[in-house]
Amino acid sequence: MRQIIALGGGGFSMEPDNPLLDLYILKQSGKPSPNICFLPTASGDAENYINKFYQFFRRFPCRPSHLSLFRPPTRDLEGFLLEKDIIYVGGGNTRNLLILWKEWGLVPVLKKAWEEGIVLAGISAGAICWFEEGVTDSFGEELEPIAGLGFLKGSHCPHYDGEPEWRPAYHKLIRTGVIPGGLAADDGAAIHFVDREVKAIVSSRPKAKAYRLHWDQKKKQVTEEELPTKFLGAQ
Repeated sequence: MRQIIALGGGGFSMEPDNPLLDLYILKQSGKPSPNICFLPTASGDAENYINKFYQFFRRFPCRPSHLSLFRPPTRDLEGFLLEKDIIYVGGGNTRNLLILWKEWGLVPVLKKAWEEGIVLAGISAGAICWFEEGVTDSFGEELEPIAGLGFLKGSHCPHYDGEPEWRPAYHKLIRTGVIPGGLAADDGAAIHFVDREVKAIVSSRPKAKAYRLHWDQKKKQVTEEELPTKFLGAQ
């Protein structure tokens, strides 16, 4: 079973006192104490980000580790990653993440991990990267399109409600045909894919949602459909 969990925002870095999304990710491994590996590539392997990861996940039944490409733990990166149960990709600069992964030969390794049933998860840049296309601020102040790895079809926009410019930027890129339609997620919402299909949408905030967008040729407009979302705090 191939799983990807794309967070529009939230998780340990944005909601350190709200573990709902990260506990959901841990549960999807099916292991009582999963090996979870953090890839902070998009942040330049920022020490503060790595420390937040360990501070958070050491509170729960799991075995946390991280992979820094600036200080790699081993030459055998494939062996290191394929022994994990969950690979969790942090946010930051999507373009730099993709360039470094390709330079280090990680793309086929991550695809192999996904195909072997290792859960792939990520927030912001760590969510965009799995799709064919995405919306990013990697190039400067403007929001622009970026090509991802294509593990998932279509496009993705994180932080849909987090900052006012993301939603209209995504609409414009779809309307002008720059990127295909796809899925957007608010901060606090996560889209869970199984074998490239949406299995569930869950949230750590009562009002956080996900949306499906496409260009309606007949109406000559972008259609935005709010998708059913399960608030994890309601349990």
